[in-house]
Amino acid sequence: MRKLALSDEILLSIEKPARYIGGEINSVTKDRDQVEIRFAMCFPDVYEIGMSHLGIQILYDMFNRREDVWCERVYSPWVDLDRLMREKQIPLFALESQDPIREFDFLGITIQYEMCYTNILQVLDLSGIPLSAAERGEDCPIVIGGGPCAYNPEPLAEFFDMFYIGEGETVYGRLFDLYRACRREKAPRREFLRRAAQIPGIYVPSLYEVSYRKDGTIASFIPAEDGVPAAVEKQVVTDLTSAPYPQAPVVPYIKVTQDRVVLEIQRGCIRGCRFCQAGMIYRPLREKGLDCLKDCARQMLADTGHEEISLSSLSSSDYSELPGLVSFLIGEFQNQKINISLPSLRIDAFSLDVMSRVQDVRKSSLTFAPEAGSQRLRDVINKGLTEEDILQGADEAFHGGWNKVKLYFMLGLPTETEEDRKEIAHLAEKISEKYYEIPKDQRNGKCQITVSTSFFVPKPFTPFQWAAMYEPGDYLGFAKTVNHEIKEMRNQKSIRYNWHHADVTLLEGVFARGDRRISAVILEAYRLGALYDAWTEYWDFDRWLQAFEHTGVDMDFYTRRMRSLDEVLPWDFIRIGVTKDFLKREWNRAHEEKVTPNCRVQCSGCGAAAYGCGICRSPREHAG
Repeated sequence: MRKLALSDEILLSIEKPARYIGGEINSVTKDRDQVEIRFAMCFPDVYEIGMSHLGIQILYDMFNRREDVWCERVYSPWVDLDRLMREKQIPLFALESQDPIREFDFLGITIQYEMCYTNILQVLDLSGIPLSAAERGEDCPIVIGGGPCAYNPEPLAEFFDMFYIGEGETVYGRLFDLYRACRREKAPRREFLRRAAQIPGIYVPSLYEVSYRKDGTIASFIPAEDGVPAAVEKQVVTDLTSAPYPQAPVVPYIKVTQDRVVLEIQRGCIRGCRFCQAGMIYRPLREKGLDCLKDCARQMLADTGHEEISLSSLSSSDYSELPGLVSFLIGEFQNQKINISLPSLRIDAFSLDVMSRVQDVRKSSLTFAPEAGSQRLRDVINKGLTEEDILQGADEAFHGGWNKVKLYFMLGLPTETEEDRKEIAHLAEKISEKYYEIPKDQRNGKCQITVSTSFFVPKPFTPFQWAAMYEPGDYLGFAKTVNHEIKEMRNQKSIRYNWHHADVTLLEGVFARGDRRISAVILEAYRLGALYDAWTEYWDFDRWLQAFEHTGVDMDFYTRRMRSLDEVLPWDFIRIGVTKDFLKREWNRAHEEKVTPNCRVQCSGCGAAAYGCGICRSPREHAG
């Protein structure tokens, strides 16, 4: 019988003790003496968030299929347990074995969003692992980072031994085999890191040197030793249908954010929105076969007991087999009372027909993401959505029985004007007018339109990676413009407006495009008490302002400055298929207000065809 790391006294004194006891259905237990590699898989946020992450479920299943590896899970302790662990000097532990993380061979951290960076330091600190990679000895786990934020790993470079760039199903096997070989040879930690850097997709920060110009920009980024590759190549799963996928994902004891079976139908996106990092770094679009998805759906529902299944992709409407998949799910599971969730759909006639078949229209709302209020600005960001598309979709939805619509926009986009911002209110008004064109006796209650705006953050590997940001006061002014304009609308009582915090946006911008000098700021903010920065109740911008002041790092250098197209960017050493020349072309087309067709209409020569898979089947056919 397992001995829990926390006493009954502690478990009874903290919120949701089930976060920390493990033993969930489908969790994997192995004999620690029969495995050669122990891997602690970490999501640096609270259990309910981390358990909802599909990437960890995939890697957890894939690693544990190996007889020589035991992969376990660890999440950030909530603030109540964090305090007790420090007071009582309890080391952070893995859920399955309840063993201290310090005893593992690897600590793998998924870096899903920028505002979890101080939680990464919390995990290291509570584990008794030196925060700086340079201070770790032979007995410390290898700390490896992955996920979307690893595409600019530099702000975290001081804290990680290595990063995995790309999709995890590809070269982890080679990394594990190398680790076993180095252990047999009794090779030192440094030698393992040197050899690991030869594996495609593995980036070891300590093996590279950065120099800076007088103006603070990067002068050079080069390998510090012979044999270390100058560029790191993103790893891509070329055949998604045959890639590992968990048939029996772990089922939590408590309700989590995504409490359902998740069916990944494709990776990548054809749309090419110029603000969207995911749409660039996950290219090319690759679909999973329909028969495979049917088998996965049956097996996962049977092995979990979940009562809901959700389709996962960046744009579900673009999955070519969607009609067949939806018909199967409805026919196969309707009698079992399985709810079917279809996020990321474009609002068109087919999508509305599908949703009317799988949702209770009296309880659901529809989501549109125009991103910009005016057609001019939608063309700038390459949204590929016209006002006619939006209004026609809303009209069909209202006639289909919906009366609640959520609209998502961004403020602070490149070339944005005050008129563009006011057009957000006007578009919401036009949508509400579509509802009131329906005869009163045929309406489904009152129309409710919720307008939400976030503030644009320039991200690496997007055409907008060179853009400047604004001051917090500017962002709030943009939101006030929208708010004021909505109040001037005739149907203002049908429109509700929400907007995000501006100071969080600035910090996201620093982390997204920062370099190695930002590591010092993150460390100082953590020492000042920053933790759970993604949670409103624990967010404290003053701590971060102090951290910038104490370290002498200028926040404006990373946010307010427009980058030159010729500047060496901190992430330029990473190759993602999509070329910098293509991103420059798209940056210029944005300023020309030109739309670039999606990948199914016309190949734009972005560079992802080099992988020769998915929608880019032949590099020769799609070159240029």
